[in-house]
Amino acid sequence: MFSRLSARLLAISGALLLATGGVALWLSVDRGEAVASASLPSAIEPTDGLSASLAADLPTPDPARQKSKEEQRFARADRDDDGRITQAEHLHQRRRNFDKLDKNGDGKLSFEEYAAAGIAKFQKADANRDGVLLAAEFATTAPKPRNTQSASAANCRCPTVSAAASPVATGED
Repeated sequence: MFSRLSARLLAISGALLLATGGVALWLSVDRGEAVASASLPSAIEPTDGLSASLAADLPTPDPARQKSKEEQRFARADRDDDGRITQAEHLHQRRRNFDKLDKNGDGKLSFEEYAAAGIAKFQKADANRDGVLLAAEFATTAPKPRNTQSASAANCRCPTVSAAASPVATGED
């Protein structure tokens, strides 16, 4: 077996190799900058019988198939529907949130702009206006629970069984 020193050296060299590979991969990734080309063909048509048969063998997407949640999330982030997400597309929602907070539109957030929603929430919860939240006042700031009930369960017209009406074993057999 390996000694402790050789095991540590092996682990360190493996970590460095992984880090180097990650940096190389990161540097080789397209930065999402699109370059327009004036001479793009409008459609690519197969020129020989072999290409036509290969094109015919390609599966066509099923439009009736429901997208998974991850596919839906990807589609929302891919704003130009080109099948990839640029950095600008990825940060789009954050930019919108920043712009909502930047009340004076100067491109900078002051503490007052950043904290405005929190200050308003505190003032709303401070029922007696003493500048301090007691436990009961603080409890009003808790986020609302999310409704995890599915739409089909919400529309269910099944009779509910109360605890009193549920059958209980009586021990008599």
